[in-house]
Amino acid sequence: MRIIQVLCMLLTCHLLTASIKGKVMNVKGEPISSANVYWQNTSVGTITNELGEFSISDSETANKLIISNVSYIPDTITVSNKAVNLNIVLNDRIQLSEVSVLGINTGTIKLKSAVFNTEKITAAELCKAACCNLSESFETNPSVDVSYSDAATGAKQIKLLGLPGTYVQMLTENIPNLRGISAPYGMGFIPGPWMESIQVSKGTASVVNGYEAVTGQINVEFKKPPTSEKLALNVFASDAGRIESNLNASVKLNEKLSTGIFLHASDELFSFDINKDGFMDMPMVKQYNIINRWYYKTDNFISQLFVRALTETRHGGQLSGLYKIGIESDRLEFFLKNGYIINQESGTSVALIISGSNHNQLSEYGLKSYSGKQNSLFSNLIFQTQWTHAHKLTAGINANFDQFNELMPVISVNPFLKKEFASGIYGEYTYEFAEKFMAMGGIRIDYNNLYGTLLTPRMHLKYSLSEHLLFRLSAGKGYRSPNVMAENNFLLAGNRILSIAPDLKIEKAWNYGISAIADVDVADKEIIVTGEWYYTNFDQQVVSDMDSNPHKVAFSNLNGISYSHSAQIEASSELFAGFNLNVAHRVNIVKTTIGGVLRDKPLTNKSKSLVTISYQTPLKKWQFDYTAQFNGGGRMPDPDLNNPLWETTFAPYTIMNGQITKYFKTWSVYLGAENLTNFIQQNPIIDVENTESPNFDASMIWGPLHGRKIYLGFRWAINRD
Repeated sequence: MRIIQVLCMLLTCHLLTASIKGKVMNVKGEPISSANVYWQNTSVGTITNELGEFSISDSETANKLIISNVSYIPDTITVSNKAVNLNIVLNDRIQLSEVSVLGINTGTIKLKSAVFNTEKITAAELCKAACCNLSESFETNPSVDVSYSDAATGAKQIKLLGLPGTYVQMLTENIPNLRGISAPYGMGFIPGPWMESIQVSKGTASVVNGYEAVTGQINVEFKKPPTSEKLALNVFASDAGRIESNLNASVKLNEKLSTGIFLHASDELFSFDINKDGFMDMPMVKQYNIINRWYYKTDNFISQLFVRALTETRHGGQLSGLYKIGIESDRLEFFLKNGYIINQESGTSVALIISGSNHNQLSEYGLKSYSGKQNSLFSNLIFQTQWTHAHKLTAGINANFDQFNELMPVISVNPFLKKEFASGIYGEYTYEFAEKFMAMGGIRIDYNNLYGTLLTPRMHLKYSLSEHLLFRLSAGKGYRSPNVMAENNFLLAGNRILSIAPDLKIEKAWNYGISAIADVDVADKEIIVTGEWYYTNFDQQVVSDMDSNPHKVAFSNLNGISYSHSAQIEASSELFAGFNLNVAHRVNIVKTTIGGVLRDKPLTNKSKSLVTISYQTPLKKWQFDYTAQFNGGGRMPDPDLNNPLWETTFAPYTIMNGQITKYFKTWSVYLGAENLTNFIQQNPIIDVENTESPNFDASMIWGPLHGRKIYLGFRWAINRD
């Protein structure tokens, strides 16, 4: 107990201060999060955190700070005494003689002040769709794709820059999470009503959190006790038989200490077989999920404790036959992060973060089985300082430990045991020149007990040509330790033979990117245009070969070249009061050497277009949201030439979603529909009538598995005074 107490006193979280600090509030004294704070006539700015607090570097050329938020009237503050903290109050927007707030929360924020190419998906954006969990949070996002991994288990995978989500570093509150055994189903472990925001960073990210980000990072921020609702309830039901309830509660025990609890329960009441193939279209999933967190804050110290427990069962397979699928998952996790500011003026702070998880999974796929246990522990000691507004330094030491105990009898009757330990030191230096140019260089050196010494260099540049146009460049290296059985056991839902080479190497790749953001005025309307291109080149990669043998999937080291090009253009604008339009188009060129031949990666869309329309009526009484996804076609794994049971390609297809929300004073109701055109992939399971045949295969998935789904939801909240 004494050791735990000592550790708790040493724990610190990532804190950064600058020469100008302050807090933005409304007239009731409530903090305003995500408010823009920037120097007049410059591109230097930041946004307020969940407590309404901000810090920004001194300006050599400007002395006026502009503070804005779409829900409030902007204000300009003349900063004469730069040594004091600012308390800024914004007034609500008023429509003529009405006394109602007219502001509409921004759904997705492009963070112009950050050196990384990052966008923030806010809670307002998450409410534009059903968003039952993290896997459904990207329906209105053009950058992240979410698709099913197979046609039987309900496992989902994301794709970023055209590559699978295993190359994306998943974070919760800037701590690595959802790795290994939790990867196939972990996207469903985070309910939508629990999330405060999601940050999506493309390209190699900061070296602070490790070497794993190859194509980017996705970080989930949970709601915080000091600022979340006192009490909130979300109830959801769909005609597909899914019911769900979420209850959030938080209490401020005093000015420094607060606590919160989050409860989730969901169930699938019915089984469906719309295509009459004898298999459930979707598995029946039951989940119970609970979080308790504590938050303590003084002027120079923050302490947080987070604990979560989850249990989930999935049942699928044949409705009346003998082939059944059952997956049971139990998970415990925690994190401790406390932070101490050593010097306010120089922004010097020190931090220690500790997190851990225990995950157990038992799975049955007909007569096949998989069982896995994973224990993980992560620690990160961070030192940060800013000796002038132009020079910042972050350095630290972190370590990660993963222990796997897996059994897959179709591979071996003996359990697979793996203990992987990686520890490293890192440094990251940021230089800002004349409020136009920002450069960040980071490097880390790690020792991995399985793969030796790993060197991870990364560089990010940002240049503001004007206040309406900025460019970013990035380059860096990333690594990923392969966990084939943990991440691909859903392939057992079929009779493909699984073959795993015994000498798999760590995956390593270089990522290069360029992006630009421009504010363009057309007919007195501001249009924000974003363009980007990213190139990922693998030096080493674990390749899954489904082409050489249509009855087998082989995992082996890359023998040749493998790369991905991803180019995207996006434009968004508020065409008139309350009416927002966003359009985007992306092209993916993903190629891998398979069987000695460089080929398109199978089951990967070559392109995607997205259109989102959102309209909120005056006084925020109604909101209408519509999304259309135009998914390009792609290549299928090679079928058996003597008995081809599927096509060699899949065609483009369109998915449309819509939702209507009616707002009241403390509650709202929403009615929506997914897949309005009722499009589904035909015959998703190969040779579905012969589950003992070598042709039986549920992994040939490229499109949606369920047709039109109608849902109804209710949100109610008592906000904090």
